[in-house]
Amino acid sequence: MRHGEGRIMKVTGSGTVDVIPDRAVLEVGVVTEKESLEQAQKENAAVTERVKRQLMEAGVPEEAIQTSQYTIFPEYDYVDGSQVFRGYQVTHLLQITIDQVEQTGYLIDTAVANGANRVSSITFTIRNPEQAYQQALTKALAGAVTHAGTMAEAMAVQLDPTPVRMTEIRSGTEPVQPFQKTQMLQGSATPIQPGTIETSAAVEVWFQYLP
Repeated sequence: MRHGEGRIMKVTGSGTVDVIPDRAVLEVGVVTEKESLEQAQKENAAVTERVKRQLMEAGVPEEAIQTSQYTIFPEYDYVDGSQVFRGYQVTHLLQITIDQVEQTGYLIDTAVANGANRVSSITFTIRNPEQAYQQALTKALAGAVTHAGTMAEAMAVQLDPTPVRMTEIRSGTEPVQPFQKTQMLQGSATPIQPGTIETSAAVEVWFQYLP
């Protein structure tokens, strides 16, 4: 069948792949409360530096540890309806990016053991999301071809298996997976389960057919 000879049918196809995360982004930090701002800053800086140093000794590259947030807030108590100054709260959060996902629990424990008192978030992702997307896209196209074949068979028509046109439908989102504390990773005391990341793709495909 030559293009332009037949009628056109449009089908959609979707594909999904489940990928094991190979990157983790942790956010841990130190929160210090003192009456004196200078004392709070000094103590917070010392503890944060100790946490950072121990993480580096555990194998995390220095460039993989970055400050994600630093805040200073005054704190007040309310006594008989009046605001009474209590001191200052200094918060320093570190973002840690690692490719050894199995070390996630161990690194959290290391940070906490050395003074970190806040774990704000743990996110799992993949280093090459485009590769996973291309795998899902291949499945989506195969599904569209199968769908067109099924429709042609049901209608008793002759299908040209070469698409006339294809349109890729992108969601524009990068796959990420928040942590779930459900299963212990090997070698870690803190139970962290990264699970899998679902990557999806969809296509619209036009085929020619003859009655």
